[in-house]
Amino acid sequence: MIVKTEAIVLRTVQYGETSLIATLFTQSHGIQAVIAKGARRPKSKFSAYLNIGQVLEVVFYHKTTRGVQTLSEASYLIKLDQLRFDVEKMALTVTMMELAAQILHENEVNEPLFSFLKEMLKWVNQQKEVSRTVFPYVQLRVIEKIGIGLQFDETNGEDESAKGYLNIETGFISPESAGAESVLLTSYQFTFLKELLHSNNSGLLKKKFKKNELSELIEYLDRYIRYHVDGVKPRKSDAIFDTILNSPL
Repeated sequence: MIVKTEAIVLRTVQYGETSLIATLFTQSHGIQAVIAKGARRPKSKFSAYLNIGQVLEVVFYHKTTRGVQTLSEASYLIKLDQLRFDVEKMALTVTMMELAAQILHENEVNEPLFSFLKEMLKWVNQQKEVSRTVFPYVQLRVIEKIGIGLQFDETNGEDESAKGYLNIETGFISPESAGAESVLLTSYQFTFLKELLHSNNSGLLKKKFKKNELSELIEYLDRYIRYHVDGVKPRKSDAIFDTILNSPL
């Protein structure tokens, strides 16, 4: 069957002397591995397109008995040059794409998540610079799109507690601990999550954390994902993302 669909490049690996195998998150068929024959040749029709984070329109031959499909055509749906040349945007993009690959299973279709990632990549590409607080925002929206989103515990009414817990078992952000897997947040982490859950204001993504608070928050959210999604492994790209986390405030 010939499939034509929108796709986001999640990762690529070299294959043989001249080819690439790309993992694509497709709008119509979920995660698909495709081989782009000759893609590493300078004059290949694929050489400009198969970069992590690029949003493409692709055509491939799909057979359910194959684990790797054959890519036939690729073109830009949205050209995102800054994701290839800006080091910080590149690091953020690689980590975002690995997060998507972590939580999605092969052939799993999720159009809300696909649409979110497409718009997020456009937004990152358009910014003059990206803040380090973008990634926990992405984590929150991704888990929302796969049906395990966090919630703020409204049972406490207008509680203005300065500190609170991420209750990993229940999925609630609350002034009270609930369960053995709960983690105590700093006042800044607690307020930040609470605000993100109630607002899409991009100004929140420019807030500055104290040393280690941001990396701790990312790890807490990863712990939540690992608890609720089977088979999630640590991201290899976190070492790359450290170029953002460890840059001067």
